[in-house]
Amino acid sequence: MPGTLYIVATPIGNLEDITLRALRVLKEADLIAAEDTRHTKHLLDHYGIRAPLTSYHEHNEKTKGHALVARLQRGEKIALVSDAGTPTLSDPGYRLVREAAKAEIPVVPIPGPSAMTAALSVSGLPTDRFVFEGFLPAKKKERRERLNGLREEKRTMVFYEAPHRLKESLGDLFEILGDREVVLGREITKVFEEFLRGRLSEVIAEIQRKEPRGELTLVVKGSEEKRAPSEDDLIAEIRRLRRKGLRVKEIAELLGEKFSYPKREIYRLALASETGSLHNA
Repeated sequence: MPGTLYIVATPIGNLEDITLRALRVLKEADLIAAEDTRHTKHLLDHYGIRAPLTSYHEHNEKTKGHALVARLQRGEKIALVSDAGTPTLSDPGYRLVREAAKAEIPVVPIPGPSAMTAALSVSGLPTDRFVFEGFLPAKKKERRERLNGLREEKRTMVFYEAPHRLKESLGDLFEILGDREVVLGREITKVFEEFLRGRLSEVIAEIQRKEPRGELTLVVKGSEEKRAPSEDDLIAEIRRLRRKGLRVKEIAELLGEKFSYPKREIYRLALASETGSLHNA
Protein backbone atom coordinates (compact mmCIF):
# COMPACT_ATOMS: atom_id res chain seq x y z
CA MET A 1 0.00 0.00 0.00
CA PRO A 2 1.32 3.50 -0.79
CA GLY A 3 2.05 5.94 1.98
CA THR A 4 0.53 9.39 2.41
CA LEU A 5 1.74 12.89 1.58
CA TYR A 6 0.61 15.42 4.19
CA ILE A 7 0.58 19.14 3.34
CA VAL A 8 1.14 20.67 6.77
CA ALA A 9 0.57 24.35 7.54
CA THR A 10 2.98 25.74 10.15
CA PRO A 11 3.11 29.05 12.06
CA ILE A 12 3.86 32.27 10.17
CA GLY A 13 5.38 33.76 13.31
CA ASN A 14 3.95 32.84 16.69
CA LEU A 15 4.88 29.20 17.39
CA GLU A 16 1.61 28.69 19.27
CA ASP A 17 -0.30 28.99 15.98
CA ILE A 18 -0.10 25.30 15.14
CA THR A 19 -2.89 22.75 15.37
CA LEU A 20 -2.85 19.63 17.51
CA ARG A 21 -3.39 17.59 14.36
CA ALA A 22 -0.35 19.17 12.69
CA LEU A 23 1.82 18.32 15.70
CA ARG A 24 0.62 14.70 15.65
CA VAL A 25 1.26 14.33 11.91
CA LEU A 26 4.77 15.78 12.25
CA LYS A 27 5.57 13.42 15.14
CA GLU A 28 4.31 10.37 13.24
CA ALA A 29 5.93 11.23 9.89
CA ASP A 30 8.67 8.98 8.52
CA LEU A 31 10.15 12.08 6.90
CA ILE A 32 9.55 15.83 6.91
CA ALA A 33 10.33 17.63 3.65
CA ALA A 34 11.13 21.24 4.54
CA GLU A 35 11.89 24.35 2.51
CA ASP A 36 14.68 25.24 4.96
CA THR A 37 15.64 22.45 7.37
CA ARG A 38 17.32 24.87 9.79
CA HIS A 39 14.17 26.97 10.04
CA THR A 40 11.90 23.96 10.50
CA LYS A 41 14.23 22.38 13.07
CA HIS A 42 13.60 25.38 15.33
CA LEU A 43 9.86 24.58 15.27
CA LEU A 44 10.43 20.85 15.77
CA ASP A 45 12.82 21.42 18.68
CA HIS A 46 10.28 23.71 20.33
CA TYR A 47 7.76 20.85 20.40
CA GLY A 48 10.24 18.01 20.98
CA ILE A 49 9.66 16.39 17.57
CA ARG A 50 12.49 14.14 16.37
CA ALA A 51 11.29 13.10 12.90
CA PRO A 52 14.04 13.10 10.22
CA LEU A 53 14.30 16.13 7.94
CA THR A 54 15.18 16.57 4.28
CA SER A 55 15.37 19.74 2.18
CA TYR A 56 12.79 20.41 -0.52
CA HIS A 57 12.89 23.85 -2.13
CA GLU A 58 12.59 25.64 -5.48
CA HIS A 59 16.17 24.77 -6.48
CA ASN A 60 15.89 21.00 -5.99
CA GLU A 61 12.16 20.25 -6.24
CA LYS A 62 12.36 18.71 -9.71
CA THR A 63 15.06 16.21 -8.81
CA LYS A 64 14.12 15.67 -5.16
CA GLY A 65 10.47 15.09 -6.01
CA HIS A 66 11.16 11.76 -7.74
CA ALA A 67 12.96 10.41 -4.67
CA LEU A 68 10.15 11.52 -2.35
CA VAL A 69 7.49 9.91 -4.55
CA ALA A 70 9.50 6.67 -4.55
CA ARG A 71 9.51 6.66 -0.74
CA LEU A 72 5.78 7.35 -0.70
CA GLN A 73 5.24 4.41 -3.03
CA ARG A 74 7.10 2.22 -0.54
CA GLY A 75 4.50 3.12 2.08
CA GLU A 76 6.16 5.96 3.99
CA LYS A 77 4.35 8.95 5.47
CA ILE A 78 5.89 12.26 4.39
CA ALA A 79 4.96 15.70 5.74
CA LEU A 80 5.62 18.68 3.47
CA VAL A 81 6.17 22.01 5.22
CA SER A 82 7.29 25.46 4.05
CA ASP A 83 9.20 28.05 6.07
CA ALA A 84 5.90 29.56 7.23
CA GLY A 85 2.22 29.17 6.54
CA THR A 86 0.56 26.80 4.10
CA PRO A 87 2.84 24.96 1.65
CA THR A 88 2.36 25.40 -2.13
CA LEU A 89 0.97 28.98 -1.70
CA SER A 90 3.78 31.08 -3.21
CA ASP A 91 6.08 28.28 -2.02
CA PRO A 92 7.51 25.19 -3.69
CA GLY A 93 5.47 22.02 -3.43
CA TYR A 94 2.81 21.92 -6.11
CA ARG A 95 5.00 19.74 -8.34
CA LEU A 96 5.33 17.17 -5.57
CA VAL A 97 1.56 17.21 -5.05
CA ARG A 98 1.01 16.67 -8.78
CA GLU A 99 3.50 13.79 -8.94
CA ALA A 100 2.03 12.12 -5.86
CA ALA A 101 -1.53 12.46 -7.18
CA LYS A 102 -0.43 11.09 -10.57
CA ALA A 103 1.03 8.06 -8.78
CA GLU A 104 -2.32 7.63 -6.95
CA ILE A 105 -0.75 8.41 -3.58
CA PRO A 106 -3.15 10.01 -1.07
CA VAL A 107 -2.48 13.71 -0.52
CA VAL A 108 -3.97 15.04 2.74
CA PRO A 109 -4.19 18.74 3.72
CA ILE A 110 -3.48 19.69 7.33
CA PRO A 111 -4.89 23.23 7.32
CA GLY A 112 -3.65 26.08 9.45
CA PRO A 113 -1.92 29.46 9.27
CA SER A 114 -1.67 31.58 6.12
CA ALA A 115 -0.52 35.19 5.89
CA MET A 116 -3.01 35.74 3.08
CA THR A 117 -6.11 34.75 5.06
CA ALA A 118 -4.79 36.37 8.24
CA ALA A 119 -4.39 39.73 6.50
CA LEU A 120 -7.76 39.44 4.77
CA SER A 121 -9.53 38.66 8.03
CA VAL A 122 -8.48 41.95 9.63
CA SER A 123 -8.44 44.14 6.51
CA GLY A 124 -12.00 45.39 6.70
CA LEU A 125 -12.13 45.13 2.89
CA PRO A 126 -14.67 42.93 1.05
CA THR A 127 -13.78 39.24 1.48
CA ASP A 128 -16.74 37.55 -0.22
CA ARG A 129 -14.60 37.48 -3.38
CA PHE A 130 -10.84 37.98 -3.54
CA VAL A 131 -7.83 37.09 -5.68
CA PHE A 132 -4.35 36.09 -4.47
CA GLU A 133 -1.58 37.49 -6.70
CA GLY A 134 1.44 36.31 -4.70
CA PHE A 135 4.65 38.29 -5.25
CA LEU A 136 4.66 40.98 -7.93
CA PRO A 137 7.50 40.66 -10.49
CA ALA A 138 10.79 42.15 -9.30
CA LYS A 139 11.48 43.90 -12.63
CA LYS A 140 9.65 47.20 -13.06
CA LYS A 141 8.43 46.59 -16.63
CA GLU A 142 6.96 43.18 -15.80
CA ARG A 143 5.46 44.47 -12.55
CA ARG A 144 3.71 47.33 -14.33
CA GLU A 145 2.40 44.98 -17.01
CA ARG A 146 0.91 42.74 -14.30
CA LEU A 147 -0.72 45.72 -12.57
CA ASN A 148 -2.12 47.06 -15.83
CA GLY A 149 -3.85 43.72 -16.25
CA LEU A 150 -5.45 44.18 -12.82
CA ARG A 151 -6.83 47.71 -13.31
CA GLU A 152 -10.41 46.51 -13.78
CA GLU A 153 -10.21 43.67 -11.22
CA LYS A 154 -13.22 44.14 -8.94
CA ARG A 155 -12.24 41.55 -6.33
CA THR A 156 -10.09 42.43 -3.32
CA MET A 157 -6.45 41.67 -4.20
CA VAL A 158 -3.78 40.20 -1.92
CA PHE A 159 -0.04 40.54 -2.61
CA TYR A 160 3.12 39.44 -0.85
CA GLU A 161 6.08 41.82 -1.09
CA ALA A 162 9.70 42.05 0.01
CA PRO A 163 10.70 45.09 2.13
CA HIS A 164 13.37 46.30 -0.32
CA ARG A 165 10.81 46.43 -3.18
CA LEU A 166 7.84 47.81 -1.24
CA LYS A 167 8.29 51.51 -2.08
CA GLU A 168 8.63 50.85 -5.81
CA SER A 169 5.65 48.47 -5.84
CA LEU A 170 3.42 50.88 -3.91
CA GLY A 171 4.42 53.68 -6.29
CA ASP A 172 3.44 51.57 -9.29
CA LEU A 173 0.18 50.54 -7.62
CA PHE A 174 -0.70 54.18 -6.96
CA GLU A 175 0.15 55.28 -10.50
CA ILE A 176 -1.66 52.42 -12.27
CA LEU A 177 -4.58 51.54 -9.97
CA GLY A 178 -5.18 54.96 -8.45
CA ASP A 179 -5.48 55.99 -4.80
CA ARG A 180 -7.13 52.76 -3.63
CA GLU A 181 -7.94 51.78 -0.08
CA VAL A 182 -5.29 49.34 1.20
CA VAL A 183 -4.12 47.51 4.31
CA LEU A 184 -0.44 46.66 4.75
CA GLY A 185 0.31 43.89 7.25
CA ARG A 186 3.83 43.60 8.62
CA GLU A 187 5.24 40.73 10.71
CA ILE A 188 1.77 39.20 11.16
CA THR A 189 1.49 37.18 14.42
CA LYS A 190 5.03 38.19 15.44
CA VAL A 191 6.20 40.48 18.24
CA PHE A 192 6.28 43.62 16.06
CA GLU A 193 3.02 42.95 14.20
CA GLU A 194 1.65 46.10 12.58
CA PHE A 195 -1.16 47.05 10.21
CA LEU A 196 -1.17 50.28 8.20
CA ARG A 197 -4.59 51.29 6.87
CA GLY A 198 -5.70 54.02 4.50
CA ARG A 199 -5.39 55.15 0.92
CA LEU A 200 -2.29 54.21 -1.03
CA SER A 201 -1.08 57.80 -0.82
CA GLU A 202 -1.32 57.70 2.98
CA VAL A 203 0.48 54.36 3.31
CA ILE A 204 3.22 55.56 0.93
CA ALA A 205 3.69 58.69 3.08
CA GLU A 206 3.87 56.54 6.22
CA ILE A 207 6.57 54.20 4.90
CA GLN A 208 8.61 57.19 3.74
CA ARG A 209 8.85 58.12 7.42
CA LYS A 210 9.58 54.60 8.69
CA GLU A 211 11.39 51.98 6.62
CA PRO A 212 9.39 48.71 6.66
CA ARG A 213 11.04 45.44 7.68
CA GLY A 214 10.02 41.82 7.87
CA GLU A 215 7.33 39.84 6.07
CA LEU A 216 4.78 42.03 4.27
CA THR A 217 1.26 41.28 3.04
CA LEU A 218 -0.71 43.92 1.12
CA VAL A 219 -4.50 43.87 0.71
CA VAL A 220 -5.87 46.19 -2.00
CA LYS A 221 -9.50 47.09 -2.64
CA GLY A 222 -10.84 46.07 -6.04
CA SER A 223 -11.87 48.47 -8.77
CA GLU A 224 -15.18 50.29 -8.38
CA GLU A 225 -15.10 51.78 -11.86
CA LYS A 226 -17.81 50.64 -14.27
CA ARG A 227 -16.47 49.75 -17.68
CA ALA A 228 -18.40 51.45 -20.45
CA PRO A 229 -20.17 48.75 -22.50
CA SER A 230 -19.09 48.28 -26.09
CA GLU A 231 -21.60 48.38 -28.93
CA ASP A 232 -21.28 44.59 -29.21
CA ASP A 233 -22.13 44.25 -25.49
CA LEU A 234 -25.25 46.36 -25.96
CA ILE A 235 -26.37 44.51 -29.09
CA ALA A 236 -26.01 41.16 -27.30
CA GLU A 237 -28.11 42.46 -24.39
CA ILE A 238 -30.73 43.93 -26.73
CA ARG A 239 -31.14 40.61 -28.56
CA ARG A 240 -31.33 38.68 -25.31
CA LEU A 241 -34.10 40.92 -23.98
CA ARG A 242 -35.98 40.87 -27.30
CA ARG A 243 -36.04 37.07 -27.12
CA LYS A 244 -37.67 37.47 -23.71
CA GLY A 245 -40.42 39.55 -25.32
CA LEU A 246 -39.49 43.04 -24.12
CA ARG A 247 -40.37 46.00 -26.33
CA VAL A 248 -37.72 48.35 -27.72
CA LYS A 249 -38.77 51.19 -25.42
CA GLU A 250 -38.59 48.90 -22.37
CA ILE A 251 -35.13 47.70 -23.41
CA ALA A 252 -33.86 51.26 -23.80
CA GLU A 253 -35.11 52.13 -20.30
CA LEU A 254 -33.68 48.97 -18.71
CA LEU A 255 -30.23 49.05 -20.32
CA GLY A 256 -29.91 52.80 -19.98
CA GLU A 257 -30.26 52.41 -16.20
CA LYS A 258 -28.06 49.31 -16.01
CA PHE A 259 -25.11 50.73 -17.96
CA SER A 260 -25.61 54.48 -17.32
CA TYR A 261 -25.79 54.80 -21.10
CA PRO A 262 -27.87 57.22 -23.24
CA LYS A 263 -31.29 55.63 -23.72
CA ARG A 264 -31.70 57.31 -27.10
CA GLU A 265 -28.57 55.49 -28.38
CA ILE A 266 -29.81 52.13 -27.05
CA TYR A 267 -33.18 52.80 -28.70
CA ARG A 268 -31.38 53.48 -32.00
CA LEU A 269 -29.36 50.25 -31.71
CA ALA A 270 -32.48 48.26 -30.91
CA LEU A 271 -34.37 49.62 -33.94
CA ALA A 272 -31.37 48.99 -36.20
CA SER A 273 -31.20 45.44 -34.90
CA GLU A 274 -34.89 44.98 -35.73
CA THR A 275 -34.40 46.16 -39.31
CA GLY A 276 -31.27 44.02 -39.75
CA SER A 277 -28.96 46.94 -40.48
CA LEU A 278 -26.49 46.02 -37.74
CA HIS A 279 -23.54 43.73 -38.37
CA ASN A 280 -24.31 40.07 -37.75
CA ALA A 281 -28.02 40.93 -37.80
